[in-house]
Amino acid sequence: MLKKKYEFKMLFSKGKIYYGTNLTMYIFKNNLNLNKLGIAIGKKSGNAVDRNRMKRLIKENYRIIEDKLKYGYHILFSVNKKCQIEKVDFYLVQNEMKRLIKKSEIWLGNDEETCN
Repeated sequence: MLKKKYEFKMLFSKGKIYYGTNLTMYIFKNNLNLNKLGIAIGKKSGNAVDRNRMKRLIKENYRIIEDKLKYGYHILFSVNKKCQIEKVDFYLVQNEMKRLIKKSEIWLGNDEETCN
């Protein structure tokens, strides 16, 4: 996991950005043999329960697709301000994450997997 403030700053300033409807993905190549995940969500997005639920949805979806990604990247998912967190479900997050990851060309899985 990405936890340090300087790691987030580096991703926001130097990372490549991919936009989705509810999520924005920042990606930056690191020199490690693993991927590091970061999640950014503002306080104005909802109450603590909703924000933590969204974080759990992103973490679980990342855990499921982690083995289908190229290694050596810092990946940051940021929740958009206009996202209505209380209406977001597991599959909506899953499809959007897959779409953003495929757009960034770090996906190694089958192209047959759906991204509705």
